[in-house]
Amino acid sequence: MAYVIGVDVGGTFTDAVLDDDSGSVIAAKAPSTPPDYSRGVLEVLELLAEQLGRPVEEMLAETHHVAHGTTSSLNALVMRQVPEVGFLTTKGHRDSIFIMNVEGRYLGRSPHELQHVLAQDKDHHLLPKRHALEVTERIDRDGEVVVALDEDEVRRRVETLRADGIRAIAVSLLWAFRNPVHERRIRELVGEIDPDIYVALSSEVSPRIREFARNSTTIMSTQVGPGLRDYLTSLETGLEERGLAGPLLVMQSNGGAVAASEAPAQAISTVGSVLTGGVVGSSQLGRRLGHRNIISTDVGGTTFLVGLIVDGEPERDTTTVINHHPINVPTLRVHAIGSGGGAIAWVDAGGNLRIGPHSAQAVPGPACYDQGGTEPTNTDANLVLGILPTTGLLGGRKALDLEKAREAIRTRVAEPLGLSVEDAAAAIHAAQNAQTGDLLRKSVVEAGHDPRDFVLYAFGGSGPAFCAKYATHLGVAEVVVPLGPVASAFSAYGLAASDIALAQELSDPAQLPVDPVRAEKNFAQLEDQVRQGLDRQGLAFDRVEIVREVDMRYAMQLAEVTVPVADGPLDENAVTAAADRFEAKYAELYGQGSGFSAAGIQAITYRVRGRGVLPFSPELPPLERADGEPEVSGRRPVYLEIGQGFVDTPVYDYAALRAGHVVTGPAIVEVPTTTVVVPDGRTGTVDDLGNLHITHSQKHGA
Repeated sequence: MAYVIGVDVGGTFTDAVLDDDSGSVIAAKAPSTPPDYSRGVLEVLELLAEQLGRPVEEMLAETHHVAHGTTSSLNALVMRQVPEVGFLTTKGHRDSIFIMNVEGRYLGRSPHELQHVLAQDKDHHLLPKRHALEVTERIDRDGEVVVALDEDEVRRRVETLRADGIRAIAVSLLWAFRNPVHERRIRELVGEIDPDIYVALSSEVSPRIREFARNSTTIMSTQVGPGLRDYLTSLETGLEERGLAGPLLVMQSNGGAVAASEAPAQAISTVGSVLTGGVVGSSQLGRRLGHRNIISTDVGGTTFLVGLIVDGEPERDTTTVINHHPINVPTLRVHAIGSGGGAIAWVDAGGNLRIGPHSAQAVPGPACYDQGGTEPTNTDANLVLGILPTTGLLGGRKALDLEKAREAIRTRVAEPLGLSVEDAAAAIHAAQNAQTGDLLRKSVVEAGHDPRDFVLYAFGGSGPAFCAKYATHLGVAEVVVPLGPVASAFSAYGLAASDIALAQELSDPAQLPVDPVRAEKNFAQLEDQVRQGLDRQGLAFDRVEIVREVDMRYAMQLAEVTVPVADGPLDENAVTAAADRFEAKYAELYGQGSGFSAAGIQAITYRVRGRGVLPFSPELPPLERADGEPEVSGRRPVYLEIGQGFVDTPVYDYAALRAGHVVTGPAIVEVPTTTVVVPDGRTGTVDDLGNLHITHSQKHGA
């Protein structure tokens, strides 16, 4: 017997899914344990072992690997809870991170914020100027050394930073991505002075053109690298002490995992790692169900996440934005807002009901958790509305206090708005659906897609309670709630289903037609780096898949578009074909006729993505077929529509449902780790894998 385990550490709950090589899948859920999240990981593993009826040591001894998605890097950056770091750069270029290429005034801001021009600022510096120091050196754009590195000056700069308590240094020199010799020598010098200082090099973290983005990526990776290293070291030690046989893998933003020992050196690649698990899981399940266009929605305790799968492939980005700074990280495209189950409902100065972005998280949690929280959340509203059972969550292991929920809503929302507690709870539920619907429109419609061509997948602890409504806001006809044994731990299922994925990139700007020999040399170098990286993971792969791509743009423009490059030796025809794909994709993104090929086309950044396919990954087992109609396990008053009040609603126990059962709304389906709402006018049909498909009832039409 061999197991694969996926662990999804969220701000509120930690989820885990275990799969064995015989097709069995089980899931578990436990509260997250900030600030030491490793305790929650070990607790949820204990719950998995309990379901197997085995000691956790025996389970881990037969585990092929553990795939772990963590929010620690992202949360630390977003909340700016990072240690002070140092920054070394080429003389004359220190201020690039403070000038911010002007972008610092607008990156990451909403259209509403951008309307207030005078309110824009650049006060969100990554580090104080006293920690940003310059060294004498210069490499030109062709990678030639123009000015040698002043090593004595480097030593003085490092000693200055050490004297100020700095234990991590980011090094980003001009044109280092063309020749990293000076950056590598600086790392050697730092190691001679103090080998315990963490050092990150831009030539390894972000070997991409554009100084500000490369600098900010390297600095932010340095800010989270030591903390990630310490966390993973502690977790890996705890797992090894409990007998883990296989490696601990860490999910990356690109949708694949990497060995825990490798992750801290590329710490920025783990930012958003937990966000991509659901997209990977949706892609895996979509192949089983025959869905090629999927809107993946994950509503956890803290966030609402949206990712798209188009024609069978997750959408990707090459850059993201955190705290108004560009980050050069190949990533699956995921949109997120603070609108999870623990999102706090509040009334602003204008008397408007708002949801999030602040969250009650695991501590103190929603008011109904009775852990000291006093602010109302989506979870509190769902309890008051009868959507959640008063018997509690996690199969009754997490007790809920209805009176605490009512009191929080009464004082913070109902009385300020002049509503009853029940109507205020219904307003919170409606506002949540409208807010998530807005993000869906932005992610789908504004990206140029027709939502009628998509199936929406809804998961997470809170997603199934809201999905039918926010799908209606978007105009999607079918919703799939992945249930079976994974339920709200679907992102952890995606982590367990992930393979090893590495990416290497290199900027080498040139006007087309590019010399095929030059392009082939770049790809060969990157592929060699990827294959060496895969070899270091310590795992045997069924096969290795290599994908080559290049970022192109029209001359005199900044908008770059990523296009695939065919396998095999590059010649002029292959380069021309890539250029044709660029023009076609540019027209698709920006409008027919918007391109201007007469200006010329430039190849900017070359990229190779490698995927090491692991021997096995989770497959949801088939469910027993239904024999007769589904049995109602109970009834309770549920308030789902403003103006209708409470309606006596049947409740179904998911454990008693079988493939082919049809549940007619309004109805509640209770799963130990989540609750599904099937509104009036909808039906929920259980498929052969145990998933619930929510569609319009025939009597209500499509």
